[in-house]
Amino acid sequence: MIALCTFLCGGESCVDMADLVAEKEGLFREFLQLKNGLPSHDTFSRLFRELDPDAFRACFQTFVTRLAEACQGVIAIDGKSMRRSFDKAGGKSPLHMVSAWCCEQRLVLGQLATDAKSNEITAIPKLLAMLALKGRVVTIDAMGCQRAIAQQIIDQGGDYVLALKGNQGTLHDDVRLFLDDPKTPVQTAPTTVEGDHGRIESRTATLSTDIAWLQEQHCWPGLTAVGKIARTREIKGVIASETVYYLLSAPMTIPRFANAAREHWGVENGLHWVLDVTMNEDQARNRCDNGPENLGILRHLALNLLSKEGSKISKRRKLNKAAWSNDYLLKLIAQI
Repeated sequence: MIALCTFLCGGESCVDMADLVAEKEGLFREFLQLKNGLPSHDTFSRLFRELDPDAFRACFQTFVTRLAEACQGVIAIDGKSMRRSFDKAGGKSPLHMVSAWCCEQRLVLGQLATDAKSNEITAIPKLLAMLALKGRVVTIDAMGCQRAIAQQIIDQGGDYVLALKGNQGTLHDDVRLFLDDPKTPVQTAPTTVEGDHGRIESRTATLSTDIAWLQEQHCWPGLTAVGKIARTREIKGVIASETVYYLLSAPMTIPRFANAAREHWGVENGLHWVLDVTMNEDQARNRCDNGPENLGILRHLALNLLSKEGSKISKRRKLNKAAWSNDYLLKLIAQI
């Protein structure tokens, strides 16, 4: 509880945890016994190094299931490395955390740690198994575009929008040639143009359900449509274009497809950017044993509490407010 409150107050390390309980001892003694005195930073470090991350993750899952009972819409699966969690002496690479992000409610629904980005393919099925997918759309980038993963999503009652790239070889080539052919019967949405922070971005979505021939050749699990999003970005006069192709398990309307593809990238701004910039996760130097994974789970829990609190202010302001106001801090943890 003290460690969670530290993250809610903008703290980052085990030293910050020890400092917080020393400064707010009176507050914590209102609901914690602390019969052995105030824990030191070594105690916090030892706790998170030795704590079983599987058991801790199960507690997180129980909590978030209640918190996200009404979660609908798009669930984005994506990974992020904790850059400072490497250990050269021990030959340990940075921890890579694969997370499930509810785009509508902006909540972390679950997470699983791997020791490398390349291991996302094995982590994603385990993460999906933790989630209730019925009636939801799962979006995953090209690394997770695998037959077994697509089949699992269908089996769990969900639908998918999977980014498709060269890792699927001839399937990618066939979809690209099909959708880029002017003679192909497709639905195309009007181009949307948005500008923000000196960036101008246009997107054009294209969708086709005329894919019986494609299924005959590839037999992809649950496939009912293919689509593409053509993006053009202009930043300070520099123009860059990209076209991403997708596999869909549901014959969506084209606005829904375009929205699902766009919401997937919300995980970068809504989760990864907040962890790095607001909570400074990339600079966290916890490296030993289970420490990096457990503290990563705790940050996700803190982020969920900040998101569920209804004030229309930034998360940075919420962190400051929790540090300054005991009443606001108690309001955040009361959501548990």
